[in-house]
Amino acid sequence: MANVLKNVFWNCLTGPHAGFATGTGAARRYAPGFSPIAAFADDERPDFAALRPYCESGEALYCSGWSGPVPDGWRVDLESIMVLMLWDAARPVTDDSAEAGFLALNASHASQAFELAALTRPGPFGLRTIELGDYFGFFEAGRLVAMAGERLHAGAFHEISGVCTHPDQQGRGLARRLTLRLVGRQLRRNETPFLHVMKHNVNARRLYERMGFKDYRETTVRVIAPC
Repeated sequence: MANVLKNVFWNCLTGPHAGFATGTGAARRYAPGFSPIAAFADDERPDFAALRPYCESGEALYCSGWSGPVPDGWRVDLESIMVLMLWDAARPVTDDSAEAGFLALNASHASQAFELAALTRPGPFGLRTIELGDYFGFFEAGRLVAMAGERLHAGAFHEISGVCTHPDQQGRGLARRLTLRLVGRQLRRNETPFLHVMKHNVNARRLYERMGFKDYRETTVRVIAPC
């Protein structure tokens, strides 16, 4: 477990999501259009020279595990602490047939999903992110108002990501229901659900703890960009 999750971005981009990635043996990133995430074979001593040919000037990318000096030609736009939480409970009881308004998202929903993510900022999200796994959304009058889906996948671990609700629809439990639907599906596939949440987002962490997730590890996360 520790080896897979210690550098989970890299293990995903060189494993199940290699077909969505571009880069080298030392540095890789999701291809443009997907989630703006980069990873390094050695996340404590990242090879920025290897990553640079695959980035546009000023393009912001998320990376984790590195907290050293900023190399020449790069800048750090944001730095925070991210918590990886693992599922640690029984399989939730859900009734998919009872969830009227919940739909699987596909390419026809990409623009709405991107707009909702831009409004609510659940984490790095691109126009094609919903192609990375199963995504479900809740619609009212044809408008996507809540969603959750799958992003990173490494070994037996599958990430739940993009969990968000439109501000005028919060308080209805939509994000919780969408998340538990994904948890149930992953557990039926003998996968271990996990997710990332910023350490300072206390309310979200408490919500995930009540669902059945527990803290596993903390890591530095930075938003970097080539100058």
